[in-house]
Amino acid sequence: MLKKVSIEHLKVDMYVHEIAEHKGTISIKTKGRVTSQGIIDALKKKGVKSVIIDTEKAFSKDNNTQSALDVDIDSAKRVKATSLVDELTRATELHREGKQIQADLLDSVANQTSLDIDIPKVFTQKLVASIHRNPNALLCLTKMQEKDDYLLEHSLNVAIILANFAKYLGLSEQKIDELAHAAFLHDIGKIKVEDAILHKPGRLTPEEMEEMKRHVEYGVDYLRGESIPENLITIVGEHHERLDGLGYPYGKKGDEISTEGRMLAIADMYDALTAERVYKPGLSSQKTFSILLADAPSRLDVTLVQRFIQCMGVYPVGSLVLLSNERIAMVMDQTASPLKPRVKVFYSVRNNHFLPPKDIDLNSDNSLSVTKAVLANDYNIDVKGFFERSVAV
Repeated sequence: MLKKVSIEHLKVDMYVHEIAEHKGTISIKTKGRVTSQGIIDALKKKGVKSVIIDTEKAFSKDNNTQSALDVDIDSAKRVKATSLVDELTRATELHREGKQIQADLLDSVANQTSLDIDIPKVFTQKLVASIHRNPNALLCLTKMQEKDDYLLEHSLNVAIILANFAKYLGLSEQKIDELAHAAFLHDIGKIKVEDAILHKPGRLTPEEMEEMKRHVEYGVDYLRGESIPENLITIVGEHHERLDGLGYPYGKKGDEISTEGRMLAIADMYDALTAERVYKPGLSSQKTFSILLADAPSRLDVTLVQRFIQCMGVYPVGSLVLLSNERIAMVMDQTASPLKPRVKVFYSVRNNHFLPPKDIDLNSDNSLSVTKAVLANDYNIDVKGFFERSVAV
């Protein structure tokens, strides 16, 4: 379990996962076990105030294979662009870590216990750093969903999507961090809704819908008890508000809803509609874009919806497309032409089998074009398995 401790309480043999608060220019090169008092003294000298430790990885004589903590004391934290291949390893680990933090957070809400709320903050800052290095890595992972893990993955994916959108709009680093943090927390109140309602496959009754709507208030109440900054709570509380005043829980309308709340509403709706769930298949991004546009301007901010679609691309990263040669490809990157992304071809519809993966820039190859967007379920393709075998290697 991840836990924040002050530098004064850091001990030899503790396993450091991340630096939480510090002054100066120190960063962890490789997380691991504190092997000596000298490392702790160096951290103090460089202004480290607190760290995140993993209590389940505390050193014991039965487990002496853990790596030692390796810190970069002399160099500043700098975000450098990386290739998709290079970033995918880190992004995959981040996505896995995010699901675990979500599980811990939801457990704390369900049991009315306190969670070190700095952990989600530090984590979402790492998400934003990954997006700065190469956003396509995490965006791909938002498409590799587990049907049974929707509650854990949804807020994580919305944080990724919203941070990418905020970056696209040119918002400040502080604002991007805030939006990612708010998105990661926005649905924690759902754990207080009965499973029978939360996972009901059919239409909810009016009474059940009213209970479902209360998830926003449940989440806001919990966050207020954890001393979360009020501006973040405002954003969380607005993700189901509508410009026409028919949203919930407060019935805000028009300018009463913040720009950040409007952005979160769009990202939340996009991921919810495209997500694969046990009781319903996800929609294609193109169908979802149509729904978002149909909901503007009465419900959603039309300008922000248009910019969101531009940000995600006609064929978003990680989505599948059918090419003119009857082969299916995964979109890996956008190009100057919205209809001609870079793709990785991997499946033959004509012969109904996988192919050796091949990268193609459709903007440079005039012999091929996208016929239409498709879903993995349309062809019974295990796209997550393909991704893990041929992309995230």
